[in-house]
Amino acid sequence: MKNIKNFFSFFLKKENISVIVLIFITFSLDRFAKIKIINDYNVNVIFINDFINFNLIWNTGIGFGLLNFDSTLIYNLITLLIGTVILVLLYILINSDKLDKLIFSIIVGGALGNFYDRLSYSAVPDFIDLYYKNFHWFTFNVADIFITIGIITYIMKGYLVKKIK
Repeated sequence: MKNIKNFFSFFLKKENISVIVLIFITFSLDRFAKIKIINDYNVNVIFINDFINFNLIWNTGIGFGLLNFDSTLIYNLITLLIGTVILVLLYILINSDKLDKLIFSIIVGGALGNFYDRLSYSAVPDFIDLYYKNFHWFTFNVADIFITIGIITYIMKGYLVKKIK
């Protein structure tokens, strides 16, 4: 019960406002991009240049279309696992130093964006298609960008801190 109280009291502290705002901004930017694509560009591929298209794909798997199954049971289990990971990330965020809180805020904001889609649409809208000639990277979305930036930043921070010590 004490951990639950600490969890909620974290969000009420003034020094944590930046964390909440960053989660909200990350989540909102992702939602805005997805809503725009779903409402305005859901039929055709939008050619941007020789390396990027917008092409709406509904992903029932995890990041970058991995573990894409037709089974509702597997989808629900993956969704439950993702929800659990988000709760763990929130716990880590709450118990982190200031820089790590900002890094984990970006990751959590992106994860919440994709989790929201899984609950609302039973799939995540991915639409950013990077390619070079015949090679296409996995189609992804804005939330995936934030999650990736957060993870890379966290790894680089850990590497640089060890090098400095």
